Amino acid sequence: MLLDGRASVQFGGDRALWLRVSSICDRPTYDGWVWLTGYAINPRTGAAMARREVFAQIAGLQINPKPASPAGTARRTTRRRGV
Repeated sequence: MLLDGRASVQFGGDRALWLRVSSICDRPTYDGWVWLTGYAINPRTGAAMARREVFAQIAGLQINPKPASPAGTARRTTRRRGV
């Protein structure tokens, strides 16, 4: 999930954060806001960097596929055609 300035001012500009969400807290918050727990993700490698708990606006959350894999890591298979 991408958290940027739409989710909260704390993630504005170059402070945007990719977060792999592991749980959503059920404690009461302001209407339209949520506590998320997860791991900050390095967008280049997809590796988890640090556990984070963040407070964000639900309407500003951007659910996206995981960050792109670095170039050259995709496996490629070749099928041989008849002899």
